[in-house]
Amino acid sequence: MTTLPDGRPVPLMTGDERPMLDSWLDFHRATLELKCAGLDDTQVRRASAEPSSLTLLGLVQHLAVVERNWFQRVFAGLDVPPLYTEETGYALDPDRGLDEALAVWRREIARGRELTAGRSLDDTGRMADGPMAGLEVSLRWVLIHLIEEYARHNGHADILRERIDGVTGA
Repeated sequence: MTTLPDGRPVPLMTGDERPMLDSWLDFHRATLELKCAGLDDTQVRRASAEPSSLTLLGLVQHLAVVERNWFQRVFAGLDVPPLYTEETGYALDPDRGLDEALAVWRREIARGRELTAGRSLDDTGRMADGPMAGLEVSLRWVLIHLIEEYARHNGHADILRERIDGVTGA
């Protein structure tokens, strides 16, 4: 079995560490996309778990920022511009809908894959800024951190989606 009935890839249960980490990250990426499936632009903009202003669209944008930061800025050491005017990606632009946000997110995922292809889990990058600026991190650490980041935000997405239209699970 390589995919679940909902289309998400089944993470590897055995095997080498790098393919396993990549498969878990892909699973969580697919989970985020599934949480947005079938919703229109109005629904993904809905802050449905008051008093939080968090939205599914904001989560997609935020995770595009996360992908860019960790793979391009930290791991590859590239000086890339921010994706959005608000640095976290949570702020919504009235002219940006889900299709555009997903395209940006997918582009950032593809760029991260390109930059890490063939690289060792022990290869390192440096934190670009913030309180830990300059600290060295391995690709292994980056992948584990992204799995954690997606898992946490997919929990948020579960709650948002259920409040929007009652859909639960996955």
